[in-house]
Amino acid sequence: MRDFASCFSDYALQVTDPSCTINSKNSCISPTLMIPSIQNTVCCIYKTIISNQKQVLITVTWSKNNVNQDFSISFGTNPANAFKLNSNSRLFRKKKGSKFVEFENCKVEIFWDLSAARYLTGPEPIDGYYVFVTFDSEPGLVLGDIGGETISRKVKSGNSVAKYSLISRQEHFSGNTLYSTMAQFSDTGTAHEILISCSGENEGLKYPVLSVCIDKKVVIRVKRLQWNFRGNQTIFIDGLLVDLMWDVHDWFFNPSSGCAVFMFRTRSGMDSRLWLEEKLLQKDQEKVIGLPITNCNMDHIF
Repeated sequence: MRDFASCFSDYALQVTDPSCTINSKNSCISPTLMIPSIQNTVCCIYKTIISNQKQVLITVTWSKNNVNQDFSISFGTNPANAFKLNSNSRLFRKKKGSKFVEFENCKVEIFWDLSAARYLTGPEPIDGYYVFVTFDSEPGLVLGDIGGETISRKVKSGNSVAKYSLISRQEHFSGNTLYSTMAQFSDTGTAHEILISCSGENEGLKYPVLSVCIDKKVVIRVKRLQWNFRGNQTIFIDGLLVDLMWDVHDWFFNPSSGCAVFMFRTRSGMDSRLWLEEKLLQKDQEKVIGLPITNCNMDHIF
């Protein structure tokens, strides 16, 4: 079986005018009869640089279901290194604390404070929290609203700056074929509203149509989706070329799974091909959003 990335090179489709970017005058008409899908999981991969220029991958996962709300953090590529907090009744059992773990002969300490965390509809807090990771008392990752004084108390003197970058973000949803989120495509860029929907009935169309809108402007519109179930398009955002790829095959041909995947990746000036899968975790500038969205007949993606 061929891998997911290689399929796009064969099934690449030009589905919109190249001039149709976020500056397009085409308004995005969002479906009014659908309730947006529910966010189940947010998984972010960070690359941090510690002493001797050593690079470490840190995976932070926030998840939520009808019973529990979980937070986990792991190091490297081995899931066995994961540290996990879980809950009952959607409340974290231990909202503030610290934990020591060992990773490649390094003493790792995780500090967290979720006691005042504020959430919207998803599992990831938006403010009022912090997660702080040190490697042998050297800062490695700082998330949330932690203050400089708190950091200085927990690290070696004169070393309070963490050198890390986000290299991948995945969001998992369940519900129907209407999905909305916010995404930032560069460290200095602004956050953009992304709306992905699959409709047709409201527009008098016989076949389903996939629409992708950024900041309420249509950037991609795919007609006869059951034939164009895989494809790609390059869009222009914040001065960057961004590759958008979709695979909705299982919506039509694998109803037991019912998952679709949408990916956004910023393209560096040196990239000559659409998708360089092997370099996903090697480039700071690559931002990937994997958006599995389940069929309306499915309760969740797991």
